Amino acid sequence: MNNQKKNSRRNFLKTSALTGAFLGMAPAMGYSKETIQEQLEKQSKPPKSLGKSVMGLKSDPIEQVKIAFIGVGNRGSGHVSNVNALFPKAKITAICDIRRERAESSINFLKKHGQKKVGIYTDSEEAWKEMLKRDDIDLVIISTPWKDHVPMSVYAMQQGKHVALEVPAAYTLEGCWQLVNTAEETQRNCMMMENVCYGDEELWVLNMVTEGVFGTLTYAEAAYIHDLRGLILGNNQYYKNWRAQHHVEFDGNLYPTHGLGPVAQYMGIARGDRFEHLVSMSSLEVGLTEYAKNIDTGHEFYQHTDFAHGDMNNSLIKTQKGRTILLQHDVVTPRPYSRINALAGTKAYHEGYPSRLALQEKGGHSWIGSADYKEMKERFK
Repeated sequence: MNNQKKNSRRNFLKTSALTGAFLGMAPAMGYSKETIQEQLEKQSKPPKSLGKSVMGLKSDPIEQVKIAFIGVGNRGSGHVSNVNALFPKAKITAICDIRRERAESSINFLKKHGQKKVGIYTDSEEAWKEMLKRDDIDLVIISTPWKDHVPMSVYAMQQGKHVALEVPAAYTLEGCWQLVNTAEETQRNCMMMENVCYGDEELWVLNMVTEGVFGTLTYAEAAYIHDLRGLILGNNQYYKNWRAQHHVEFDGNLYPTHGLGPVAQYMGIARGDRFEHLVSMSSLEVGLTEYAKNIDTGHEFYQHTDFAHGDMNNSLIKTQKGRTILLQHDVVTPRPYSRINALAGTKAYHEGYPSRLALQEKGGHSWIGSADYKEMKERFK
């Protein structure tokens, strides 16, 4: 194959893959190579900063943090319970959910626990904006459909509120920059609540990395493997079946941060290393199509067949320092839950589900015994 043909094929592969995966533009629509590359350059170029960086932002302590919630369904109701347990250091002042029964359920829970003066906002898709005009809100916790995360977070910060939002914080590059720019403009904290970063196992591994147990890090494996078919295609589990709709519209890794968040901490991403290159591919889609044959006949997705999202997505990431990460996403296969949480270094290797550790100083080739594992767990917890 001559160089001209090689370059032609390389450009075809690059533009075809990046058109669909990065820009959301269908290759079949006939976009020119120049148009696609122009959009790639435009979207990948960092915009001009609109304010002071919020890396390391510190706010004055608040004796009693006043908190409001947007979305109190599957995740949000649990957050209400957790925050209520922090009273009086935290006080819930308002609840918003477009489904009145969900909002009232959380209000009734709070009444049973002594919090009787909690505002309720419901019935309207704009009710959350009305709530955010209140003066007695320091922090807003957002647990809504993914498409609402960015506009709600941006508006909340513009109203002077700090924000904590569920994962993913955004699923477009434009949305990511909106969050960064607004946080810098308003000097408000905006935190994506990736709870897995704070798990016992993840912090234990992170501590061992920091203390040099792993030596030089070389690669990792991470995942979100969780059979969610019963939730995705369940009855009234998600408002207007929003989560199933993502499987119709998108392919790729829809939920990367549970696996990738801890690995990013181990590898010091944005703190000495960075993700530099990614390639991703999915298997065929059959899981949801087969499952949809046996759900309630009145369900919107009964016998649905045009899901775009492959059953297993594998993404391979390379960092600036040359480390590699295998990242997986599978939410439709009947298999045990796993985030893999594998990390390799020149002196140690860890693998989760179940948690196991191999150490060079113990000879390698096999997992360390239970007594040695317990000793390492205690020393680096």
